[in-house]
Amino acid sequence: MISTPPAGYRIVKLASGAKSIQDLNCGETFHPVIGPVAEARALYVEQMRLPDRLRKATEEFVIWDVGLGAAANPLTILAATATIPATIRIISFEQTLEPLRFAVEHRDELGYFAGYEPAIARLLQDGSVEFANGSQTVQWSVQLGDFPALLQAAVAKRSLRPFPAPHAILFDAYSPARNPAMWTLPLFRDLFQMLAPDRPCAMPTYSRSTMLRVTLLLAGFYVGAGHATGEKEETTIAANTLALIDQPLDRKWLARTERSTSAEPMVEARYRQAPLSAITRELLAAHPQFR
Repeated sequence: MISTPPAGYRIVKLASGAKSIQDLNCGETFHPVIGPVAEARALYVEQMRLPDRLRKATEEFVIWDVGLGAAANPLTILAATATIPATIRIISFEQTLEPLRFAVEHRDELGYFAGYEPAIARLLQDGSVEFANGSQTVQWSVQLGDFPALLQAAVAKRSLRPFPAPHAILFDAYSPARNPAMWTLPLFRDLFQMLAPDRPCAMPTYSRSTMLRVTLLLAGFYVGAGHATGEKEETTIAANTLALIDQPLDRKWLARTERSTSAEPMVEARYRQAPLSAITRELLAAHPQFR
């Protein structure tokens, strides 16, 4: 979620043949290798069991979209679940809407906007939109700004519920090397604080790094190995309940962290790699997941 100028993007063809967007300022490509729709289906729709969870939902289903980018993740979810009656609220967090504006200009090449052009136009114009999506009612809003700062302020005002607690989080920030502020232990602790204990919530992300998994565990999440996406044979899924994780990390994984040279969580927005500290080892060993 790094702010970039309008001219800082281009359409690229991936190895899979799908089209995606590359940020020319930092060199990162959105949804590399298998493309936006295939990645979103594997990482979010299927892994979070969204069709089944929506069918069983008895209340508004809240999705936090952390890193709106070109909107491929929420649009893929809406297209994949449109026949399931539900009320869905999407809150997208982003620093700039320029990637989305660029994507709309190239919507025919990207292919996942079909049918959603009016809703996206209103979202870009007003910052929020309500519309019918097949059998669903959707409310979608965008929160622009620095996500770590927004989250910190929301935690401080938690009694006022500035944002409804999520059932699902799409965590799709730029990589830790490019955007370290989005991958720190304080950020994930604040994120965990915004979850409702009685509302199961899952959060997949594309990274499988030991550092990230240790960070999530120390923040309070349960953590598991996530579904493969393209060149990644494994990703990561976190949740506030083990019931939403198919393959929880086990003691064998915990033992391997001792040999990692990049496992200690970042506490500041400065990318670095370091082995586990003695204190972190003790905290990990005491996590309920490993008891």
